[in-house]
Amino acid sequence: MSLPASIVAMLNTQNIHFEIPTTEATTTNMTLVPSGNRVCAVRSMLVQDSQGKVQLLFPADAMVDLDALLRQTGRSLEGLPIGDINQIMDTEGLTAIPAIPGWQGLPTIIDDSLMKKDIVWLESGAGRYLELNQTDFANIVAKSERKQFAVSLPNLTDDTAKDEAQILDSVKRFTQKRIQQRLDETLELPPLPETAQRIIRLRADPEADISDLANIVELDPSLAAQVVSWAASPYYSAPGKIKSVHDAIVRVLGFDMVLNLALGLSMSRSMTNAVLSKKQIADYWRGAAYTAAVVEGLVTSIPREHRPSFGMAYLSGLLNNFGYMVMAEVFPPYFNTINRMSNANPHVPTSLVEHHLLGVTGNQIGAWLLDNWNMPSEVVTALRQQNNPHYHGEHCKYSKLLFIAQNLLAKAGFGDNLGIDLPESIYADLHLDMETASIAVENILESGEDLDALAEKMRG
Repeated sequence: MSLPASIVAMLNTQNIHFEIPTTEATTTNMTLVPSGNRVCAVRSMLVQDSQGKVQLLFPADAMVDLDALLRQTGRSLEGLPIGDINQIMDTEGLTAIPAIPGWQGLPTIIDDSLMKKDIVWLESGAGRYLELNQTDFANIVAKSERKQFAVSLPNLTDDTAKDEAQILDSVKRFTQKRIQQRLDETLELPPLPETAQRIIRLRADPEADISDLANIVELDPSLAAQVVSWAASPYYSAPGKIKSVHDAIVRVLGFDMVLNLALGLSMSRSMTNAVLSKKQIADYWRGAAYTAAVVEGLVTSIPREHRPSFGMAYLSGLLNNFGYMVMAEVFPPYFNTINRMSNANPHVPTSLVEHHLLGVTGNQIGAWLLDNWNMPSEVVTALRQQNNPHYHGEHCKYSKLLFIAQNLLAKAGFGDNLGIDLPESIYADLHLDMETASIAVENILESGEDLDALAEKMRG
């Protein structure tokens, strides 16, 4: 991809001497190469406060620490909403915010670590990188502020054996008076709702039929109303009126869909949501509805002989961000801090921010809780490993489906993160091809209004 004319004009105006690297940098699980003592890829991010917008330049394999910026600048800077960032990039015809100092005339703050590199690769905003030596880089940032605000991305392990100890250790750090209590008491999480317990027992019963499921769902009037309204939504275009849960199962959704939908809804209702705003709750259910729909579309695109279970994949999509609710339940005093730092770092998964701040991730706690609730291991693995495309253990297909779905949605401007370009190998692992997967997401997004209505119904 050639450089946009606006970028070329800016480079010429500033007399920036650069080369296009012969080996392009690639992104793999949010880590950009090259990165090392001599060479460093540079990322740009926009933040703002009452005084206006500021451009930040920092190593691509790092994230922004807003508290460090506050201490050093006295400014309470916040990340721009992801919608604003996407609009800026769309207007300029860019794929990323250019890491060129003074872009759009903005004041620029650079992380001091960049001054110690022999060579820097600046993100051009168009999928190409501009290689500068340290002398030329120092010249173009001479008028920029230099601060120390970038922190390295934590290394997340895929070893679940240590999760419980890590969760307990993290909770202890923030609740010292509870050190001697058991983990479940310390977390103060509610038990699995009775409806969900009944559904899990039903799942394990090979003799279970439609009537058994309908009877369980109908015992919970609110849940029954949600299932019926879901089946009656324009998204499914069901002929005639849906009058009962039995109708929803037989005529529209099917046994597995209703079982997993009811299970996901009843589980999420176990959280108090005391610290979540109405918008955050609405965004949670919107993300659940869209991710589940995209996962469903991806599974449909996989050849039959290689398809994972529709039911497990859909439930994984529905619960993909369950750890978000759990973090709000477990760490309410720190939840706003997590959100602030996540907004300033849309280039990395929230789990990295959580680990940096608390030493544990919502995915870890959520998966641990689901495992203790005897949820299917496919779903537990999907939630635990969803940000780890290199995981190849049992049930890895489900975590890869979530990883692909979330990144494709992000690339399409949905959600609060910037998606990355995924390697073809991760599609090949699922017997998918990139074009088919992208078409599946486009088809889902075309039904956005209907999905938004479904998300509202799920929220209850």
